Amino acid sequence: MELTDKKIGFALCGSFCTFKKVLKELEELSHTGAVIYPIMSETAFSTDTRFGEANDFCSKIKEITGNEIIKTIKESEPIGPKGYLDVLIIAPCTGNTLAKLALGIADSSVTMAAKAHLRNQKPLVIAVSTNDGLGNAAKNIGALLNYKNLYFVPFGQDDYVKKPNSLVADMSKIQDTVKAALDGKQFQPVLC
Repeated sequence: MELTDKKIGFALCGSFCTFKKVLKELEELSHTGAVIYPIMSETAFSTDTRFGEANDFCSKIKEITGNEIIKTIKESEPIGPKGYLDVLIIAPCTGNTLAKLALGIADSSVTMAAKAHLRNQKPLVIAVSTNDGLGNAAKNIGALLNYKNLYFVPFGQDDYVKKPNSLVADMSKIQDTVKAALDGKQFQPVLC
């Protein structure tokens, strides 16, 4: 599956420690010829952290994609009725967002984008990043693994000694997962 001219939504949630890796993959994706529509949760869009300044991340994302960032519920809702995305990626997808997706809650720009996109029965790709993946978030991951049109970027424990419940996707597998999802398949293996 080639990604040239595919319309890809790329949503970022507030797992700031993964932003550097995610932006590298966003840049790689931009070289495929796909049209990328960036989406950021309100928290990701506006929060400065020890990992970087919000304005710097936003500027880099706009530079990579050439598009303005969708950052509000109002801006993300038209994704459904207009149906312009071929695939939507949430990378990183936090435990908070996993819970909302599992329960059908659409109270942020990212969860509304996902809800709006899924109504068109098109693929949603999730790149999990949560310190609670083998704790309270495990039930949400389990539920989402069974949902139609949802696909996971392969994930595993990132620091089993210091953070034994933490899970993070292998962000370098985003593009492979997207290609498989567009063919209606889960990229394997899911656990790495």
